[in-house]
Amino acid sequence: MQAVLAIPGSATLRNYGEPRDVLMRQVAGVPLLVRVLATAARAGVDSILVIWPKDVDLAIFESCADSYLLKGIDVNKRVWTSAFDPWSADHWAAIARRLEGQFLWLPWNWATHKRALAGLSPSSFRPVNWESPVSLEIRAVLPDARSRVSSDREPEGVAVTSPATASVAERYLVANSGKPTDGIYSNFNRLLCRPAVRLLSHTRATPNALTLAGLLVAIVGALFYARGSYANYLTGALMFFVSGLFDEMDGMIARLKFRESAFGTWFEGFVDNVTYLAVFTGIIVGLHRQDGSRALKYGIALIIGCALSVVVIALQRKLATSPDRPHEYARTMNQLMEADSSNLASKIVRQIHIFVKKGVVVHYLLIFTLLGGLPVFLWLAALGSNLTWIFALYFTRRFFHRAPVEAAVTEMPKAA
Repeated sequence: MQAVLAIPGSATLRNYGEPRDVLMRQVAGVPLLVRVLATAARAGVDSILVIWPKDVDLAIFESCADSYLLKGIDVNKRVWTSAFDPWSADHWAAIARRLEGQFLWLPWNWATHKRALAGLSPSSFRPVNWESPVSLEIRAVLPDARSRVSSDREPEGVAVTSPATASVAERYLVANSGKPTDGIYSNFNRLLCRPAVRLLSHTRATPNALTLAGLLVAIVGALFYARGSYANYLTGALMFFVSGLFDEMDGMIARLKFRESAFGTWFEGFVDNVTYLAVFTGIIVGLHRQDGSRALKYGIALIIGCALSVVVIALQRKLATSPDRPHEYARTMNQLMEADSSNLASKIVRQIHIFVKKGVVVHYLLIFTLLGGLPVFLWLAALGSNLTWIFALYFTRRFFHRAPVEAAVTEMPKAA
């Protein structure tokens, strides 16, 4: 899909400040114009036509087009005499040969997220408002095109023209830096993380650095658990909860600053596994000091279950996703179990699989620790870890070793 973006003339830009400062204003750590173009690319755009006024320094465009965030995207420019007027049929006629049959009109200063752009439906009517994004068929800009009488629901996003609107845009972007599949626990965790994420977006902190920081916090929590008293247990639980917040922040920063990567997904999963092993080992040591062999027996079962779960899920992830898209694992498995909902195991696991996520576990471990129920949590964790690898092995066999199911997977429509 193509996107078309027109930069205002120098006179208009100077209403907001110096042209370079306006176009390159930092919004959550990314220059505004780069953010607009990169968001379009993440929404499925593969070519972008930028209409650039002759009286604005072309070096600004060149620095944006060379950004690593736009790698693989065809960004072209069309230098305009003064400023492009989207209301003018003559202006559209002048670039008609460079337009695709369907394109995305993208305001130069519109800060939003990829889901908002990907969800726009194409229209054959000329829009009544050119100040927000709209998906258009080429006939909508032809001389005899009719304007839409009633406008659709306003697209999501913020027009950035000043430091104040940039702050509004940052709050909006941070609030929408989660995933559509987030549940109530992750949404609550992300709500707690928003102030820190806004601050971190203006630093050099990387998602992988935050992942590593979360691991270090969890290890400290494990050491407190291993000391074996209620006060130490409570401190360990709080540290593990904070580690869970770091786990949320790394993903939020990655999406906010367009730093998602296959390695980052693998690294986060690896660190989560190490985190679980560290904290569970700390709990086992602490309870062993109090309860003796009973805690050790459940602890061994828990460690074995965790180790087997890591191995089986790694195999399942390899079968369910391509090497460059490991982040699609959870969505793929959910789709497979939903398509297999007539199977009792698929129906049960779809309802309870959320409880093995770190963002959920941190809540329940804190609750059980507060209530003095750590031995019960250890027993449940031992049971859950072993059920996890057993069910994972079952679904690997069911979904990836049967041709009819594999065919069904290939026919599934991709989620936006």
